[in-house]
Amino acid sequence: MARTMKLHIIPLALILVMSMPRFHMTDAAGFSIDLIHRDSIQSPSLYLASERIKNALQRSYDRAKNLAQNNSTQQPSTEIIPDRGEYLMKFSLGTPPVETLAIADTGSDLTWIQCKPCIKCFKQKSPIFDPKRSSTYKPVSCNTNACNALQRTSCDSSNDTCRYEIMYGDRSYSKGDLATETLTLGSNVSIRNVTIGCGHLDQGTFGAGSSGIVGLGGGKVSLITQMGSSIQGKFSYCLVPFLGESSKPSKMNFGEDVVVSGDGVVSTPIVAKTPSTFYFLTLEGMTVGEQRLDIDLSSSSLSDDDDDDDDIKASQEGNIIIDSGTTLTFLPIELYYQVITAVRSQMVLREISDPQGLLNLCYLSTGDVMPQVPEIIAHFRGADVKLKSINTFVKTSQMSLCLAFAPATSFAIYGNLAQMNFLVGYDLEKRTVSFKPTICSKA
Repeated sequence: MARTMKLHIIPLALILVMSMPRFHMTDAAGFSIDLIHRDSIQSPSLYLASERIKNALQRSYDRAKNLAQNNSTQQPSTEIIPDRGEYLMKFSLGTPPVETLAIADTGSDLTWIQCKPCIKCFKQKSPIFDPKRSSTYKPVSCNTNACNALQRTSCDSSNDTCRYEIMYGDRSYSKGDLATETLTLGSNVSIRNVTIGCGHLDQGTFGAGSSGIVGLGGGKVSLITQMGSSIQGKFSYCLVPFLGESSKPSKMNFGEDVVVSGDGVVSTPIVAKTPSTFYFLTLEGMTVGEQRLDIDLSSSSLSDDDDDDDDIKASQEGNIIIDSGTTLTFLPIELYYQVITAVRSQMVLREISDPQGLLNLCYLSTGDVMPQVPEIIAHFRGADVKLKSINTFVKTSQMSLCLAFAPATSFAIYGNLAQMNFLVGYDLEKRTVSFKPTICSKA
């Protein structure tokens, strides 16, 4: 979630000066897990279709605010299961392992779940983790690199335990103890000494299907960074459309075998920017039908000085975040309104207001068959990603079909609707993100 975040998440970067987690798996080449979307038929928190869509879209706006708030100067294979606009990762924690689900978030770093004693927690369907029942749970001491790696920590001097606090833009929060624990992905991949948050005060817009967050961002304490050389800086996912009736979970893969290759693959550089949690890409423009709409990445209205121009050009590199935790795509404002105008000029359906009151461009559309809509291409630096109608339009009611883009007020965000039915691969050694059109339910 890019929420510290999506619902909650925070801000690749510096490696912690601490012992790396010990990593055990039977196949050194890599592994994969399932992801379950909050709003899929597999989700533990089912809603009516209209409620699921409204919840997902509203959370997108909340998450976008959260991501903007995070941009302050302070600062194996597994199942991915859809749940209320987000994708949940199935994993186990502790010894003996206790299975749970948490939001898979490329916009967050710290992995945390709710723990006993739960002083004030949101409702979750799975059992709340009890650290006293785990032989591998170990609190993190105050004066340690792990404690200092997070922005909002304090010390409980009575037991020399590091306390963390995460606040989100939508007033969600998690507060608790920082600890190390054994985390298991799939049936045979255990990672020891993973830094996690054990939350005792957790409130906000979390669904009952989730127990917390899995931080997949680029920062110091993210799960990806902690796995380190074990996965060679590589992971990928393939998101099954969550509003359909597919019974197939999405997949998330880790390790050298996850390299995205073959026909149709395009790749774009990851741009190093602050905060290091986020994976910044450079969006150069979009094409709607036959109309190309470009973002001017080199213009400067502030100064004619060459150095100033270079600084401004550099600041416009990495102008969008790719985020698994946000449903909608938030475009730079000028580009967004150009896209709106181009789509409107090419649609033949009757324009209506969004019954949910969340999206700006909607059309009257009855029936289950997707009507003809303009093809949209996202032009990233070095990668033209041809989007399907499921990536660009969403049914917000039985009568309405809406463009699934919104104007960015701060960070532009490439959300998970736009990523569905693509194999999306991250190579943090080469510093690239790759896209390959894929029917994810058959992958």
